[in-house]
Amino acid sequence: MSESEVVEEEQDEVVVEDVRPIAGIGTLVFGKWDASAITCKDPGLAPYINLTTVGVPHTGGRHANAWFGKAKLSVVERYINKLMRTGPYTGKKQGAMKAFEAALDAIAEKTGENPLQIFVNAICNAAPMEEITRIKFGAVSQPKAVDSSPSRRLDVALRNLAKGAQQGTHKSKRTLTNCVINEISKASSGDATSFAVAKKEELERIAASAR
Repeated sequence: MSESEVVEEEQDEVVVEDVRPIAGIGTLVFGKWDASAITCKDPGLAPYINLTTVGVPHTGGRHANAWFGKAKLSVVERYINKLMRTGPYTGKKQGAMKAFEAALDAIAEKTGENPLQIFVNAICNAAPMEEITRIKFGAVSQPKAVDSSPSRRLDVALRNLAKGAQQGTHKSKRTLTNCVINEISKASSGDATSFAVAKKEELERIAASAR
């Protein structure tokens, strides 16, 4: 074999490199947790759960005025934003972010699983399928059961998960991190003592009686 033929064969060979996402960019949340393998057991919520995170989960509200711009936000950032409710956590995004990151670390250490999967399971278990609205016939107001849209279900689930964690710190020595761990762990297993799961069951029970 001539030298020119050897050079041509070397050029034809394709070098396959092990390409991995850079820490904190693309599919890694907080530079630690891979979101590419996360599954959602609820087919209605699956297209609406966005886990794409680029660096720090803080977009500065760039999607606030866009039509359904929240759909482009990661659910991690949306949950962190909802943790900043009225009270001692108002406007303290850095503190809420650190609390949620520490909670994910603790859940991973405790369960040995990807904490993002447990977080997504908690969202699925806390998302109500039905709600009620009021229809007025003359002077009579009558409750009527309605199906919740997937976007609405995701909003309610994130709000109740954050509200349950934040309320757990009231008149208690428990930190926000501990309360987030407690709320997400209970909701992921469908425990009725979870604030978010209890709210979901209450809404669906009221809707069933108004059907």
